[in-house]
Amino acid sequence: MRNVTLLVASLLIGLGVFWSWIYFPGFRSKVEDLLSSGTFQTLEVRYSAEAIMDAHRKELLKDGDHVFLEPNLKFVPYLLMEVKYNRTQDKTGEGVILWGLVDGEMVINTSTWEKTHGFTDCIASNASRQEFKVINALASRGGAWDREGLSRFLNIENHILDNWIDSCRNKSLIVQNGNTYRLHLQNPKLQVIPETRLEQWLVTKATKHAQRVKKRYRPVQIENIAKAAFGNDFAIRKTTEIFLPVYSITVQNPDGSQMTSYWNALNGKRLSQPYNIE
Repeated sequence: MRNVTLLVASLLIGLGVFWSWIYFPGFRSKVEDLLSSGTFQTLEVRYSAEAIMDAHRKELLKDGDHVFLEPNLKFVPYLLMEVKYNRTQDKTGEGVILWGLVDGEMVINTSTWEKTHGFTDCIASNASRQEFKVINALASRGGAWDREGLSRFLNIENHILDNWIDSCRNKSLIVQNGNTYRLHLQNPKLQVIPETRLEQWLVTKATKHAQRVKKRYRPVQIENIAKAAFGNDFAIRKTTEIFLPVYSITVQNPDGSQMTSYWNALNGKRLSQPYNIE
């Protein structure tokens, strides 16, 4: 009887741990911290919070009644993928891609922190390789094309094209206006080389006391969407989770309210995409 009780208790504990691992990212992060070596890889902090606040003082402080509160350094997760792809018909390209695990977009250049726009929607709808053929065709034409043009470009049978188009429309990835189809995105940026221009060094930081932001997307979701978007000749050799240092800078207003902005500690610029990194 005692053995049965112990077995049931072990099963319940196991189920509890499994449930927490799947549905509570915070628990998963704590376990990963305990199992890790006590360090993680991050892009280097090149600008101090004080330098950023001083450079943007006039922008952030409207008058003498507005004051800075103590800044906070957070680390936002990204997936670094070592990849190879077909650059031209007779040349293979090799490089790395840095992809956000919070906002779901690919970084094009780490110096400017230019990013894609539209992959977040594709991840949310689990866009397939076939759907990306339609998406990429429209993106190559500035975001819109008529059905005849799509048919010639994709060179597939009409019923297959209709199925792909209907699937994209059902997922709200494209919309139809008359005989024209367009990407259902404002200012899409999807036609990019599958490589990030990465010119900065990675450094190692101690896990203890470092505020790491929770992931919104799993690495496997990023890998799947990259493979779907960049075609059959695209391959991922290795993946590593790294972090971007971000300052949370808060201004207290005269009425006691607060305004918080987020700043890239790598290039000293304000984050253009207002995703929540709390």
